[in-house]
Amino acid sequence: MSNWQKTNWRSKPRVQMPEYTDQDALHAVEAQLGKYPPLVFAGEARRLKAQLGAAGRGEAFLLQGGDCAESFEQFSADGIRDTFKVMLQMAMVLTYGAKVPVVKVGRMAGQFAKPRSAPTETVDGVELPSYRGDIINELAFTPDARIPDPKKMLQAYTQAAATLNLIRAFSTGGYADVHQVHAWTLGFTEGEKAEAYRDMANRITDTLDFMKAAGVTKDTAHTLQTVEFYTSHEGLLLEYEEALTRMDSTSGKWLAGSGHMIWIGDRTRQPDGAHVEFCRGVLNPIGLKCGPTTTAEDLKVLMQKLNPDNEEGKLTLIARFGAGKAGEHLPRLVKAVKEEGANVTWVCDPMHGNTIKSATGYKTRPFDSVLREVRDFFGVHQAEGTVPGGVHFEMTGQDVTECTGGVRDVTEEDLSDRYHTACDPRLNADQSLELAFLVAEELSRLRDPGETRAVI
Repeated sequence: MSNWQKTNWRSKPRVQMPEYTDQDALHAVEAQLGKYPPLVFAGEARRLKAQLGAAGRGEAFLLQGGDCAESFEQFSADGIRDTFKVMLQMAMVLTYGAKVPVVKVGRMAGQFAKPRSAPTETVDGVELPSYRGDIINELAFTPDARIPDPKKMLQAYTQAAATLNLIRAFSTGGYADVHQVHAWTLGFTEGEKAEAYRDMANRITDTLDFMKAAGVTKDTAHTLQTVEFYTSHEGLLLEYEEALTRMDSTSGKWLAGSGHMIWIGDRTRQPDGAHVEFCRGVLNPIGLKCGPTTTAEDLKVLMQKLNPDNEEGKLTLIARFGAGKAGEHLPRLVKAVKEEGANVTWVCDPMHGNTIKSATGYKTRPFDSVLREVRDFFGVHQAEGTVPGGVHFEMTGQDVTECTGGVRDVTEEDLSDRYHTACDPRLNADQSLELAFLVAEELSRLRDPGETRAVI
């Protein structure tokens, strides 16, 4: 890919991106970002690619989760900590169920831009440009707030750097100790409604007790106290992505320095479009959202463009169809991958196809629909003899009321209590952990088809 340059995307059709009115201000921000250090490093991206390759072979499992859209206003150390904490809990439960390492990738430190279904929105007869994420414009419904402001990229960079700094401290400073993480999970299962998950939690306790008795403790095994945690986001705002792209001196390849993994959304996966052109040239692992309109032929073209050398771990296909629809759409894409002999890692995003408008007017996602799509995803892969490599959730460690259902039984009437998302509804901490238990159960059943499913 010696002919690829990080500016090539500018000659391609662009969608879902803002038109900045002040070009001088935009160029000044791009120049400033171009002087800043990258947020991640090539060695980290290569290590993640190897681990995603293992997930594609069934030797690891990907847990990808975090905010729908990160917010400047809601940014806090507690928010980062809480999401990191619940992802550690989920990873431990999934590790037990899958019996393989869990690759932990946050939708964090860069998930600031959002594609929208329409370029404008109308409220009380007033039409304004759509909110596209804090890196572009503001949520407030005023003409000034909705004007794209390139300086917001600098604030996004600063917040991403601070987030990464804290995540790295949590990952290596003792906060991720496996015994502490499990103690948090035991607290969840103490609730009467979570009793169904207590048996698995107790089995994890027995495993940790055995390890301790065998002499495997935090003093003898460094891995019990630390974790590897990576960041990811949709590579939507290409001016930001280009400005943070750097040449890796070791390999001579280009690194998207904004995050360890970037993905292409279902609305921006045009084979000849700007987003595919940018992503095809960087060494990072790339995700590709695959929705109901993804054709087998388009997928074949995209796989060739995004992973021409057919590297393991380079391309993650993130399926998002909606509950009850995976059986209709996923098999044709699995068949296309088989026909090409392509190395991919299959991941289920059960969030984006299951957004509905509640009777109370709030967008929400029913917990049961999310779970059903995950089970459909596993069922298709079991039937096709292929590997379900991971899950991708929009979630938070906070006690929000944005998705209905779960053990705490959030109702549509509850949604207004703590509906804090800047864009789409997220699973709260309890719903996220409950889902991890249920996915772990699916993984256990796949490994041992004779195992019966708990009645929830």
